[in-house]
Amino acid sequence: MMEKTMIYQTDPYLEPFKEVIDRRHERIIALRDRFAVRGSLSHGINNHLYYGMHREADGSWVFREWAPNANRMYLIGEFNNWKRTPAYELKPLGNGNWEIRLPSMFLHHGVLYKLFIEWPGGGGERIPAYATRAVQDPESKVFCAQVWAPEQPYVWKHRRPAAKKNPLIYECHIGMSSEEEKVSTFSEFRENVLPRIAGLGYNVIQIMALQEHPYYGSFGYQVSNFYALSSRFGTPEEFKELVDAAHAEGIAVIMDIVHSHSVDNIAEGLSLFDGREDLYFYSGPQGHHPAWGSRCFDYGKDETKYFLLSNCKFWMDEYHLDGFRFDGVTSMLYWDHGLGKAFSGYDNYFNEGVDENAVDYLALANMLIREIYPGAITIAEDVSGMAGLAAPFERGGIGFGYRMAMGIADHWIKWIKEKSDEQWSPGEIWYELTNKRDDERTISYAECHDQALVGDKTIIFRLMDKEMYFSMNKDSQSPIVDRGIALHKMIRLVTLATAGDGYLNFMGNEFGHPEWIDFPREGNGWSYKYARRQWSLSEPDYLRYKYLKNFDKAIIGLAKEGNVLSEKPLLLRADEEKKVLIFIRKSYIFAFNFHPVESFADYGFEAPEGEYRLVLDSDEKSYDGFSRVKIGERHLTSQKTLKLYLPSRCALVLKKV
Repeated sequence: MMEKTMIYQTDPYLEPFKEVIDRRHERIIALRDRFAVRGSLSHGINNHLYYGMHREADGSWVFREWAPNANRMYLIGEFNNWKRTPAYELKPLGNGNWEIRLPSMFLHHGVLYKLFIEWPGGGGERIPAYATRAVQDPESKVFCAQVWAPEQPYVWKHRRPAAKKNPLIYECHIGMSSEEEKVSTFSEFRENVLPRIAGLGYNVIQIMALQEHPYYGSFGYQVSNFYALSSRFGTPEEFKELVDAAHAEGIAVIMDIVHSHSVDNIAEGLSLFDGREDLYFYSGPQGHHPAWGSRCFDYGKDETKYFLLSNCKFWMDEYHLDGFRFDGVTSMLYWDHGLGKAFSGYDNYFNEGVDENAVDYLALANMLIREIYPGAITIAEDVSGMAGLAAPFERGGIGFGYRMAMGIADHWIKWIKEKSDEQWSPGEIWYELTNKRDDERTISYAECHDQALVGDKTIIFRLMDKEMYFSMNKDSQSPIVDRGIALHKMIRLVTLATAGDGYLNFMGNEFGHPEWIDFPREGNGWSYKYARRQWSLSEPDYLRYKYLKNFDKAIIGLAKEGNVLSEKPLLLRADEEKKVLIFIRKSYIFAFNFHPVESFADYGFEAPEGEYRLVLDSDEKSYDGFSRVKIGERHLTSQKTLKLYLPSRCALVLKKV
């Protein structure tokens, strides 16, 4: 049996940190063995099956909670007029565990409830830590847990689709997926948006804001109830139906999971749950996030690890999810949360500034997720570039399947904002888009939800600004819009074509959705006008949005059908004078002419010998271009040189015949 090559054996810059990497690796193995039961981590991670509300086989109920600082604990709710009564008092089991068993008649599906926890010197109402459903009263705005045990459980119709080695991800938010000014639902998304995604060819849906969060405008990143599916979008059964429908289309569904912090709210969340500040969190200042105003988990506590690991297993088992994108990983990994840090040297990844407790948790989470489903997708959102984060655990990495290539979007903003078109450097574009670690798999994107938020700008809005409001009609004449349309297509194609192992697009950006995202808040009069997607703009022939959508469908189709991302790209030419970038990937040649005004006839460059057929032209009329070349035309190399006509601001893709 061949020994695995460790990451420091293939990267000489990691050699000085060999001892730290080995020590970290051995520590995580010991932790895994301690948490495992009968050799299985999954067998040992089942807190969600023990804690919370459960219906027994005979119809009776059992509820358990962990609250070691509690003196007494009661179930209160609609069933006892929200009073503390002896019939609903929990009994201590030891080790901070509390339990109550009730006959079937004492509770029923849909009834609202909470805990009332008494502790030394105080007490208060709390939503159970393992509550699987929490609902908000429309008048009082108060959240309560809800017993959810329908008589007829959902029957799954479709298996998980085949594992996606090269994910083409459609990032989306259920609530803002409607064109109407409202909060949309799981059912509406399944009926109206899922067919659009399937039609475009994406093979993975990444859904934001699924965990319950008190403030809608937080985009789902201020989580209060980690096991509860956000009730503002519908019921658990309606979400299962959505996942099932996606699987029927061969589309994997992953969740934007938030384990980097918890909302600071006491009434809805885990803060001061049993009167203690540090039940699941670090004590003192370390337990409070200085930038987000939220609570920071103590990943060194076994109880916290069990809580979060079981959370991963719950979402996969209950909703048949195919994986997770872990939010805020940088904040988890460093004691200072990476705030204002440059991360200019490898020592940042292995010194005392790293919260090794978080490293342990993330490694265990990845092990658990793949044990449950070997084809699962796990993606780390990390801006620090921590070496080994997305390298296999057996090679000394932390084990994520992919990391977000977060610097790419920042570079596009920089180039568009700070440089004239004449200053764009094909060599710099190539370097920044392909500069990735060989031992890690990455997801590239030109923009995600971050760039769409109010206060920032999408690529299309940066390119066109106010001209979008006046000149997106096909009959309009605007050089600004012509430039914006051309560059929008080129930017998205070159980002996809140079992607490491996967690609991501945020909902609506494929057709250049106008304006920004601004959730209802006091400052905008609680309006939903900018918290929606105007799908109808991409339908009429007379608006240019349709042609951007057509182009997105074409490039996603090319990536899928040609399995383009299965091999690394190879640079053929980066011409700084003429602003031309040409590279080959698998059997495809990608040629980009970023020059704002000059086209080049018989542009020659060295290429593998053979015949090539033009299969994609960003300048086609069907993509709102000028059709300066002809699709299907063939080109033969001569003395290892291929010559092409390269129109200005145009991208061509040729396939070897």
